[in-house]
Amino acid sequence: MAMRRSPERHEKTKLLIIVVMMMFPLFLLSAASVEGHKQKSITKKDKCPVCGMFVYKYPKWVAVIEFADGSEYFYDGAKDMFKHYMNVPKYTPGKAGQEITSLSVTDYYAVVLIDAKEAWYVIGSDVFGPMGHELIPFETQASAQEFLEDHKGTHILRFSDVSEETIKALDEAQQ
Repeated sequence: MAMRRSPERHEKTKLLIIVVMMMFPLFLLSAASVEGHKQKSITKKDKCPVCGMFVYKYPKWVAVIEFADGSEYFYDGAKDMFKHYMNVPKYTPGKAGQEITSLSVTDYYAVVLIDAKEAWYVIGSDVFGPMGHELIPFETQASAQEFLEDHKGTHILRFSDVSEETIKALDEAQQ
């Protein structure tokens, strides 16, 4: 003998199905955006190849370079990532800059990895990273501008604006 559902329960079930169907595309979009901001698995053994600091201690500052062979190098800030990027043979003998497949930095406000080449960087602020004066990365220009105004930053740079002189000036400001 089949059990009959009450009309009220039947309506609730229909409503639930409709809500799930409406939410599914949002779930797919959300999953895609998470993939675009994929967080890397950093272990307690991962050291910055530039300064030797343990990166896991500084999750808000993590930067990553990935090479075509699948190797990943983690940094305790964008500044050290740029040092490696600008002199690949020094920090990874046997590798070349052309082998880099991905550069990521952590957005200061959102604390998610973003494409380093698309980021906006604030310098000269009153916020210091693990290695002192730092390039503070943001996904949007608006966030960078807000941070610059709130933290006495001096400039907003794009990836292509960051030079060896920029990095040297940040290091010298600490001395």
